[in-house]
Amino acid sequence: MSLENWEMQEHIGNQVRRLRLSRNLSLRELAQRSGLNINTLSLIENGKTSPSVTTLQQLAMALGVRITEFFESAEAEQEVIYTPAERRPQRSAGGALIQNLTARLAQHGLEAFVVHLKPGGEELNRHISHAGWEFVFVLSGMVEYRIGGQTYELKKGDSLAFAADLPHCWHNPLEDQMAQLLLIFVPGGERENLQHRHFIFNSQSKELTMKIALITDDGQTISRHFGRATHYLVLTLEDGKVVNRELRPKLGHRHFHGEQEENHEHDHEHAETADQHHERHVSMAETIADCTVLICGGMGRPAYESMLRLNIKPLVTDLTDVDQAVEAFLSGQLIDHTELLH
Repeated sequence: MSLENWEMQEHIGNQVRRLRLSRNLSLRELAQRSGLNINTLSLIENGKTSPSVTTLQQLAMALGVRITEFFESAEAEQEVIYTPAERRPQRSAGGALIQNLTARLAQHGLEAFVVHLKPGGEELNRHISHAGWEFVFVLSGMVEYRIGGQTYELKKGDSLAFAADLPHCWHNPLEDQMAQLLLIFVPGGERENLQHRHFIFNSQSKELTMKIALITDDGQTISRHFGRATHYLVLTLEDGKVVNRELRPKLGHRHFHGEQEENHEHDHEHAETADQHHERHVSMAETIADCTVLICGGMGRPAYESMLRLNIKPLVTDLTDVDQAVEAFLSGQLIDHTELLH
């Protein structure tokens, strides 16, 4: 992890703690409100894990804030905020790359974004609506905005403003040119529901830039045993395609129990309490805290349940080839064989 990413991870954790304490909430109370596991919250607040956007959305709704407040500074308010182009916070969603221009001003009701739409790219496959007003200015290319059943074709220099409670969506009609637009939200009279925002991220959607992990020893074969495996193969998926592969080291039984023979591991494992089980699995999962799915060939039921508590969806497969399993996952045909749990 780069120093910049580590500092952001630590900053987000501090912001979550500050917002929680300002509302006189305990970790347990915030866990109940957000639907997140208390151990996950503790890891986030201590800067030990990087929360997914879905997790931040849950926290934002539980705390009654905008998701951008987790990225803002708690320092004294500045009258002038300069943000170099290369330091804009950005996220990918569907066929769009979204750059936040006002990450530190959302609390004042100002939200502005530069949106890059891929050729033929559409933000969502359904219309959405939200409170307030929406202003659009096309910086380059062409964009089709569909609002309440009517289509507006916008080219470079054109603008559009409308009441955002009208159902709307966008589309780049050009097949060979990126579209770029400036998007400004003006809030309504009451706090908006983050679930109805444009930039909603669904961890189960192939349209999202997401990361999944596979248990492996060699990067090619899926391991049959979660505890004994030596590595995670972490894949970055974008628009339903693998765009990056990374082999990460993984803690295993030997790191916790010493160098005893493998056939004695289960006896030792069963002697542990449920809390000790979970703490060990949390340590094993720290390396893949940025992943939303874990594919393996087998694991113990306590490990399976721990992954769920950490907001990582485990999938137990009978496939052994990494590429075959990934292809099945992307096509929605990867079966979760929970009968392989031990």
